[in-house]
Amino acid sequence: MTRDPREPTFQPRTWWLSSLVAAVTLSLSGSFTLHAADIAPALRWVPAGPATTAAESALTRPSQPARPAPHDDIVSRATLLASEGRWHEIVRLYEPEVRAGSLTPEVRRHYDIASIHCDIERRYGERNFRGKLQKMQEQEASRLYGELLGRIGSHHVDQPDFRQLVERGCLAMETALDDPGFLGFVGVAPSAERIRFSCQQTADILARRAIVTHRDAEMMVNWIAKATERTLSIPAAVTIMEFAAAAMGGLDQYSAFLTSGQLDDLYSQIDGNFVGLGVELKPAPDGLLIVDVISGSPAERAGLRAGDHLVGVGGRSIGGMGVNEAASLLQGPEGSVVTLAILRAPAPARAVTVRREHVEVPSVEDVRILDPIAGVAGLRISSFQKTTATDLEAALRRLEAAGMRSLIVDLRGNPGGLLSAGVDAADLFLDRGLVVATRGRCPDEDFNYLANPAGTWRMPLVVVIDGDSASASEIFAGAIRDHRRGTIVGTRSYGKGSVQGIFPLDIGGMGMRLTTAKFFSPQGRSYSNVGVEPDVLVQTAFKPAAGRAIEPANDPFLTTAIETVRTLSAANRGGLPQATAAR
Repeated sequence: MTRDPREPTFQPRTWWLSSLVAAVTLSLSGSFTLHAADIAPALRWVPAGPATTAAESALTRPSQPARPAPHDDIVSRATLLASEGRWHEIVRLYEPEVRAGSLTPEVRRHYDIASIHCDIERRYGERNFRGKLQKMQEQEASRLYGELLGRIGSHHVDQPDFRQLVERGCLAMETALDDPGFLGFVGVAPSAERIRFSCQQTADILARRAIVTHRDAEMMVNWIAKATERTLSIPAAVTIMEFAAAAMGGLDQYSAFLTSGQLDDLYSQIDGNFVGLGVELKPAPDGLLIVDVISGSPAERAGLRAGDHLVGVGGRSIGGMGVNEAASLLQGPEGSVVTLAILRAPAPARAVTVRREHVEVPSVEDVRILDPIAGVAGLRISSFQKTTATDLEAALRRLEAAGMRSLIVDLRGNPGGLLSAGVDAADLFLDRGLVVATRGRCPDEDFNYLANPAGTWRMPLVVVIDGDSASASEIFAGAIRDHRRGTIVGTRSYGKGSVQGIFPLDIGGMGMRLTTAKFFSPQGRSYSNVGVEPDVLVQTAFKPAAGRAIEPANDPFLTTAIETVRTLSAANRGGLPQATAAR
């Protein structure tokens, strides 16, 4: 373990082809810590932001006698989606209620089943994972499961209930036996009668055994794996791996089991570089929608742009294909080429050949002077990765040379990243005091991050946030707010107040993302499910287009931020020093 375990995590937001676009979204530990949502083998899903779906809008619509309650509307829609196997949409549909803690036990079970289906799709959509699992012996899987439970027992932020983790593993196996991807991998199709017999057999033994320690859980799962192999002809190693993944997913909404592909993608996101095409993607009915194209990437040079639809890869149509299966077709070694079928309405689909190359992902973007006369400068931090603080200081020096006298930092849509990067970025504007405190069950997770007085930039400052600003973004904005160093403009942030550690496992190059601590603002405020409240509220559903600079006249957030920073500048005229670093 060569990295710092203390750092925050990302929230869920959109599907990213993280092997193609590395956007840092997590808090890691065991090696380091980031903020993030689910990291798929090649794709990452983060819940839809402020944009309101029809189902979500039902949550706030007044109930009418002739119509079912909003909650019932959502349950009805989720039932329909389940019948069509659209599990990711169910997870996204329920996400607001999950965050609010308003799911009934029955509905939470339905949500959990949908989440398990999504996890199965992600794992078995990764060719490398399937290959390793095919070769894995029962003893290796058992060792991996034991190591994973040991980490949970020693480092998870809450005292784990090992019986509950085993029971979720049983639910995961039931779910897997109804999942075409899993059944296709194991190559068996047990009858409903055999499945019922196997589940009842497991339930009977569970009812008679105490499961208190992680050793109890290991013994129980090894027994279940052997019994399942005898009854359903499913290899014991496969069953144990399902219990391992289910245990991580059952801890909290940010902990997760990581395949080797997911772990590699995560490291690439932290470093801000990867081998790929350089596009951000999300699912679409005809394939995948290109949401953003990284500047200078192979995709940009090939003429791809946001709004294009990717409908085929290598001569294969991807319409109706699973997201991870489609993503796997795009992956490949550096220097190799892939032919894409791109649809840009109203023109017919055309073939575009793109070379996979090393792509650098900027975290500091849209660096510019917004008002030359008043000296108002602005920049956007899209994620917090290893180079963010260095890149931010370089941007500040360019802006200073261009006449900056005040600054707007835009954190909208920033899901977080490395905790240390968020702290270092905030430290550029703070000369003393606490930036953030982390507290966990393990004493090693208790840490106070303090500002360094050297190199502090002192210009009037405004920070812009929205409901998609999470984790390290909240650390940055919360520190600026609590120290009264600047003004926060926008809407309440996401409210992800926990730290995740990334722990590599000894078997198969796999790993685990584990919630190890919670973080608190300089004034002791918890961010969990609360977020950062703005000083100046912007009441609008406006959402900027990903990756593209928006002119202030078309952006009420930016307009409000400029008006606010002008007021700050006028109030501080003759008070604060010039917009330079104190060195």
